[in-house]
Amino acid sequence: MGSLWEEVYIAEPEDQLDVVTGAFSYSGKALAEALVKCGRSVRTLTGHPERAPTDTSIDVRPLDFRDPSYLRDSMHGAHTLYNTYWVRFAHRHTNHATAVENSRTLFRAAQRAGIRRIVHISITNPSLDSPYEYFRGKAEVERALSQVEVPYSIVRPAILFGGPGVLLNNIAWLLRHLPVFAIGDDGSYRVRPVHIDDLARICIEQGARRDDRVIDAVGPERPTFLELVTLIRDATGSRARLVRVPGPVVTGASRLLGVLLRDVLLTSDEYYAMAQGLADTDGPATGRISVSSWIKENAPVLGTRYANELRLHFR
Repeated sequence: MGSLWEEVYIAEPEDQLDVVTGAFSYSGKALAEALVKCGRSVRTLTGHPERAPTDTSIDVRPLDFRDPSYLRDSMHGAHTLYNTYWVRFAHRHTNHATAVENSRTLFRAAQRAGIRRIVHISITNPSLDSPYEYFRGKAEVERALSQVEVPYSIVRPAILFGGPGVLLNNIAWLLRHLPVFAIGDDGSYRVRPVHIDDLARICIEQGARRDDRVIDAVGPERPTFLELVTLIRDATGSRARLVRVPGPVVTGASRLLGVLLRDVLLTSDEYYAMAQGLADTDGPATGRISVSSWIKENAPVLGTRYANELRLHFR
């Protein structure tokens, strides 16, 4: 990745600064670390500045959507904005409509700051007509980005894995602790997991482009959800029985477990969107890391601790 930057920016040595939203969260952290390895200087706009390590080389600024002028000033002098900001589900005073408006504010501030490129992380198969608020909101953010006069790339991952990822880890945790694991319907719907390091690489490659572009970030394997869960169960040595149940049973059980764990395990939109194939694509793989190999390599630690989404982002 370093040679890519040297090739593209050798005539512009002053453009060494990039901005990453959420550089201490999941995808933002992987992206910021990859940029630093490429020799880039990184500034972050973060809703959790208290998470910054004391020895970090990253310039930390609060992500305050209430002050567009501050956002503009915080991005001044940077070449690329890498945007990972979004909300997975509504909580307290934040919902998807708020996240769309916040994203619009961020993009406008980036334009006024003179940002020369925006790389935005979206989701596979967004649609303005989607019955699912998450996917509809993602499409609205993509539309807002296209209306800003800044060259952009939209990167669309499906399911992320690797590092401190939540989804596969918590599936493993449930398989380690429950005698039964519910699979919605027949589990034949496919997913395209992509490793977090692959996502970071794809984003940085897009940051070096000049044209507007939309690209899926998807791994080399397309297991069915049943195959994915079976692989995790076998790798971790779980004896949980996999039981096929109607979709409403899965979403109801997820809500109940969420109450017990003080978390949100799986929203109804997430389940039904996955069951309808929205976590899958027909295009070529852009990620290189195999999810099946990663699960086998990380089986000893996968799911040994539960990752609480609410604690990570809201508490």
